[in-house]
Amino acid sequence: MAGRDVSEEYLDGYARILADASGTGRRLTRDELDSRRALGEKAAEAGFGLRSLVGAHLAATRAHWPTGNSASADDVLAAAAQALDAFVEGYERAQRHAVRQEEAARREFIDDLLYGRSDLGRLAQRAERYGLRLSYEHAVAVARGKAAYDEGDPVPREVERALIGRFGDRSILLTTKDGRLVCVAPGNQDDLLAYFAKQAFVATEGGRVAIGRPQPGAAGVAQSYEEALNTLDLADRLELEEPVLRAADLLVYPVLTRDRQAMADLVVSVLGPLHQARGGAEPLLDTLTAYFDSGCVAAEAARRLALSVRAFTYRLERIHKLTGADPSDPVHRYTLQTAVIGARLLDWPAKPF
Repeated sequence: MAGRDVSEEYLDGYARILADASGTGRRLTRDELDSRRALGEKAAEAGFGLRSLVGAHLAATRAHWPTGNSASADDVLAAAAQALDAFVEGYERAQRHAVRQEEAARREFIDDLLYGRSDLGRLAQRAERYGLRLSYEHAVAVARGKAAYDEGDPVPREVERALIGRFGDRSILLTTKDGRLVCVAPGNQDDLLAYFAKQAFVATEGGRVAIGRPQPGAAGVAQSYEEALNTLDLADRLELEEPVLRAADLLVYPVLTRDRQAMADLVVSVLGPLHQARGGAEPLLDTLTAYFDSGCVAAEAARRLALSVRAFTYRLERIHKLTGADPSDPVHRYTLQTAVIGARLLDWPAKPF
């Protein structure tokens, strides 16, 4: 559209203004400037390129150059410059408005996509505009850094450049939501999501990335996004150290907490007696957590807690005495470990039931 010939419609009144203003050496009036701005907006909305519009004004200036002793070259060029400046101002104003409208439409689409709002058929049609084919499976990766990010910030742009440079346009939607980076990609392109995780980890200076499972259809994007968010929350509750987490690898934890009341009953029944210890339940709960996280190796668990092996072993004995369950006994270990996981997921004992 930028190569089309510019219609005389967008030069309406220019020759008259040029002749009148340059003949007297005056500045353009407010009405004259407003008329140029209005034509600039109209030309932008019609899709004309700015280069062709400027060229048309220069050609019109040559064609309608005022003659006579009353019009000096300086006055003609001054009038032309004022008219063209007002025209470009109107053009740029229309462009900014179009960009804001596009940004608002994109943000509305992203919100509808991630939260599963809007009619699914219409959502799928809108998705094609952004390169997504929602009839296929998609997976969502979410990266959280130390700071909150907007789409125009350097970090999202850096990650986007890296993705496009590596994979080109592979039906990727990279955006931000609630300060986090979000990448929606076809579910069969795990290499792309893994690369996003790597780049996001670096760009956010050690942020954490969670990847939801591939899910079909428009509703599947919202489901995968929700899984990724829940995985980030789960990682915080369990104090997991891995920088990249996959919802598929942590499915056992949502299963354990699906019946919240049953899990709460297990935690209180098994770990409740730890409240009787001097210092409360928290130190002994930390002891069990370190023990299970280290593969039930007492020396490694003691090192993690900065304790001597003897002091750590004493704590295990104290847990056995209070709860009646021996952490070193395979028969008791599963019940204790499940209760410890439940305590971490339900934030016990900080939040008593």
